[in-house]
Amino acid sequence: MTEVFTNDSAQIMDFALKVGLATISGLLIGLERELKGKEAGLKTNTLVAIGSAVFVLISLRFYGEEYTDITRVLSQIVTGIGFLGAGVILQKEKEERVKGLTTAATLWCSAGAGCLAAMVMWIELTILTVLVVVINIIFGYIDDKLGERNKSKGE
Repeated sequence: MTEVFTNDSAQIMDFALKVGLATISGLLIGLERELKGKEAGLKTNTLVAIGSAVFVLISLRFYGEEYTDITRVLSQIVTGIGFLGAGVILQKEKEERVKGLTTAATLWCSAGAGCLAAMVMWIELTILTVLVVVINIIFGYIDDKLGERNKSKGE
């Protein structure tokens, strides 16, 4: 394992770049949620992306060490985000429907964005970020229109 304290500026810049790109992705994904007034918006999605990137970067420090499996961190991120996502899912008893599933799924994608940033998968990170934002905008609009139509029909 590498030393705990380092003055290696290249290593610090590499960390800053990876976490910075995770931050930008989380901000872009979270901005859409924030503009829609969702509970888990800008800050939450950004922090999820940053946290995921940091945990992956920490696990990569153990690459090549005996008796380690750095991929376990990825599975623990998925589990942890599942727990966080459950916190944003609410059942509206009066409306007899569940709310927050899209926000929970978006948090899951933000975690994936952080993992991609940490693994230097820039193109994949860009594709994911664009897809999540576009899907949330387009299908959110369609969902709103269908909801209005169903309300006007008395359903």
